[in-house]
Amino acid sequence: MKKGVVVYLHVHQPYRVRPYSVFDVGQSHDYFGSLENNADVNDEKILRKVADKSYRPMIGLLQTLLDKHEDFSVSLSITGDFIDQAERWTPDLLDGFRRLFATGRVELVAETYYHSLAFFFSRQEFEAQVNKHRERVQQLFGITPKAFRNTELAYNDEVAKWADEAGYGVVLAEGWDKVLGWRSPNYVYQPVDTKNIKLLLKNYKLSDDMAFRFGDSHWSEWPLTSDKYIDWIRASMGDGDIVNLFMDFETFGEHQWEDKGIFNFFEHFVAEWIGQGNTFYTVSDAAQGFEPADVISMPDTVTWADTERDLTAWLGNSMQNEAARHLYALENDVIRSGDQGLMNDWRYLQSSDHLYYMCTKWMNDGDIHSYFSPYSSPYDAFLYYMNAIRDVRWRVMQHHRLGGFDA
Repeated sequence: MKKGVVVYLHVHQPYRVRPYSVFDVGQSHDYFGSLENNADVNDEKILRKVADKSYRPMIGLLQTLLDKHEDFSVSLSITGDFIDQAERWTPDLLDGFRRLFATGRVELVAETYYHSLAFFFSRQEFEAQVNKHRERVQQLFGITPKAFRNTELAYNDEVAKWADEAGYGVVLAEGWDKVLGWRSPNYVYQPVDTKNIKLLLKNYKLSDDMAFRFGDSHWSEWPLTSDKYIDWIRASMGDGDIVNLFMDFETFGEHQWEDKGIFNFFEHFVAEWIGQGNTFYTVSDAAQGFEPADVISMPDTVTWADTERDLTAWLGNSMQNEAARHLYALENDVIRSGDQGLMNDWRYLQSSDHLYYMCTKWMNDGDIHSYFSPYSSPYDAFLYYMNAIRDVRWRVMQHHRLGGFDA
């Protein structure tokens, strides 16, 4: 097989907790921002804006590239949170993704339905969400995923073992230097203590050049051209087989605005890379086409966020840990209630974004955290979230009082 590039893009929009006060607890159960409650934090408004800036133009560009280049392919993951919102407010986006998948050269990657960190708190809930995601994408797109990524690319040896036993052929992770040591992310690997699954590792430098640094006029390499980028890919690849470019779908048009040239850059990059006799692979094609170069062990959890590449972006302070503890403590009672609305709300509250908004890192990654947050401070995010958790607990107690389930 020819050496190639693997492009994987992640599609997600969370349900954001509106300014939900202590006076709403027990009175109002609409935690999330929408036009109906005139919330300052407005999910519908945000989705429609990002749809115009990012989703529609990038779906269109991907379709154009697929039509024009037989050697172009791409992998996508789409969260249930996004699917639910798009189905409600922007159903044309789902039609666009459906057309992409119909080409046969766009792979759909499995994940948790609610973009949660449930793997680290409740294996039962984690598996329920992965199963729901699989069933939902089968119904929507007619696809059964063969590849798996955990939320925020949060990966360790246990994640790989679970994915292997669940029958997936490849799992995605961050190619973090502290784990790789002298090794390169530009090969296929095998996770330790697994039998059938392969491991693809993000080339974080080249991915972040596009995802974070592309539009920064203060960057020493600005402006980034497709010729320069291809030279970097070749230099990085060396004797390797693949370069894995993993990033958010919203990189295109939302994080990097159209007027910075991101769409033109990507179109020219794809055309020039293929024009020079190279190719693109889906994550499964790469995993199946190349033999593992080595066995990789990651006993400690590695993610794709922040300079530490660990879980501290979500669980690095007392607010975040308190919120997660109270959230998952409600699991058994919420599930036993049989109340579908209550279960949905509790699961929407599991999105890792809620914990991310509570992060208090203000050093290397502070600007990134503040950019993604709809709140004026992490403390506001915590306050509104914990009030919503209190109301979930109140609704659970109502089921106790009304005999909804045995105490």
